[in-house]
Amino acid sequence: MLDLCVFRRIMRKAALLLVSWVFACLLLSCCQAARQGQDVRCGACRALVDEMEWAISQVDPKKMIQTGSFRINPDGSQSIREVPLARSEGNLLDLMESVCERMEDYGEQIDSSTSRKSYIRIKSRSGEAMDLSEASLDSRVTSSLKFACETIVEQHEDEIIEFFAHETDNVKDKLCSKRTDLCDHALKMPHDEL
Repeated sequence: MLDLCVFRRIMRKAALLLVSWVFACLLLSCCQAARQGQDVRCGACRALVDEMEWAISQVDPKKMIQTGSFRINPDGSQSIREVPLARSEGNLLDLMESVCERMEDYGEQIDSSTSRKSYIRIKSRSGEAMDLSEASLDSRVTSSLKFACETIVEQHEDEIIEFFAHETDNVKDKLCSKRTDLCDHALKMPHDEL
């Protein structure tokens, strides 16, 4: 009888230990999945900023567009002003429609010291050969990066237009970290890293 009681106690402790271990594993995997999701969203935001900045830089800075109201005021004047085409709301909206397609040009890179994922361009815009030794090329990565980019554009369209219409310095940190909170660790990253 004593052996049966001892056996039951041991089994209860083993069951509690097993449940605790399973719970800890689930909690750890949830935390890792959340961090991986954050890495993808942060990477997509930073890649989006890079692609938008590059596309804006390709527009002739001398080209201007008239914006404002074309109505005639009571005094006979119009409220029209000229702004650079590259940073006009219409041009920015056009760029945002296709920017997420370029997420296919990115690959994943894992930092060996922190295990954080970052995303780097794997296709050169100029056709030059690139060092891809540290990049992982995977269709799942590009599709999740593209989906994250589309979600960001949809949820933060106004902020994106506002930043690119007016800001020129440090847009990655200002938009991706401070305004949208998509990157918790971006302020610690070098500016050329995604």
